[in-house]
Amino acid sequence: MTLRIGIVGGTGYAGGELARLLLNHPGVGSITPTARGGEAFDRVHPNLLGCGLSFVDVDELRRRTDDLDVVFFCTPSGEAMRSAAFFLDHGVKVIDVSADFRFRDPQRYAEVYGAPHAAPHLLDEAVYGVTELHREQVAGARLVANPGCYAITTVLGLAPLLRSGLADLDIPVHLAAVNGTTGAGNKPRTEIMHAEAFGSMLPYSLEGHRHAPELENHLAPLAGRELCVDMTTAHGNFARGIYIQASLAVRPQERARIDRASLLDLYERYYADEFFVRVNSAPKKAGLNAKEYGVYPSLTAVTGSNFCHVGVDYDAARGFVKVIAVTDNLVKGAAGSAIQNMNVMFGLDERTGLCHYGL
Repeated sequence: MTLRIGIVGGTGYAGGELARLLLNHPGVGSITPTARGGEAFDRVHPNLLGCGLSFVDVDELRRRTDDLDVVFFCTPSGEAMRSAAFFLDHGVKVIDVSADFRFRDPQRYAEVYGAPHAAPHLLDEAVYGVTELHREQVAGARLVANPGCYAITTVLGLAPLLRSGLADLDIPVHLAAVNGTTGAGNKPRTEIMHAEAFGSMLPYSLEGHRHAPELENHLAPLAGRELCVDMTTAHGNFARGIYIQASLAVRPQERARIDRASLLDLYERYYADEFFVRVNSAPKKAGLNAKEYGVYPSLTAVTGSNFCHVGVDYDAARGFVKVIAVTDNLVKGAAGSAIQNMNVMFGLDERTGLCHYGL
């Protein structure tokens, strides 16, 4: 199968990363990215110099629907919902890397994003694209809502624990989340300039990050009940990556029978057949409170890859499980997971074009 692909919003970090990965995908025949201005593709994405791609405008992409199999939207919230129906009506599948189709309830979308949904009739059919959890639904979908970068990392990090029934969800899930400065987009802002961000941290959206409702919405089915996510976010002084550190209380009657080894066993069994999720099960060799950094996932280990690395530990004195999950926000958190979903939608091995390891 040779796929013909459109990318709406080809000038941003996610659009550029999508093009980079698709250029190395053996099942892709053509890639048509869009831009609003008259930019040269090589100037916007100099890492892809000589790749042969060039931008067209969205109207031109609309005229080429007969030559498209799938369109990716790498656009700000609000744009995909206004255009997705056009491509779907012309038989083109849609993968939305933005947030437009992540909520089934249009009212919930409006509460989180502050604007009414322009295509509420499409929300029921949109499949939430955590491939590892919704593979069968993705395979039959014509519209996939790719998760947010924080969200997919957290969902993969917490799924085994939530499904086990060990967590006491009367207590909020505490989530400390850090992403790279590419997560702030590529529009110039003083705070994310290298001279300002280097050696610093940039907290933001502490009144309630928009991914917290997304997480509450999509973690609840795993837990079998509603739950509260207390999420704090910041940009770290690195370009790309997602670091999630979660604390979940254990139900009092379960606290005495678990330890790190049993939690690692739970996670390894849960993800035994998942290529892109790796559990850091390195044993501890030193004494209590020793600084054994290697027993937890490393952010740099997943940079440039579609892998999610997960690690766990247990604070027995307080009855809290600690979960660490790391991904590359531009790959597993955006373009990579979108391609993984594309592969499944078109009957390809989902690893195609994504098997490379971290840098």
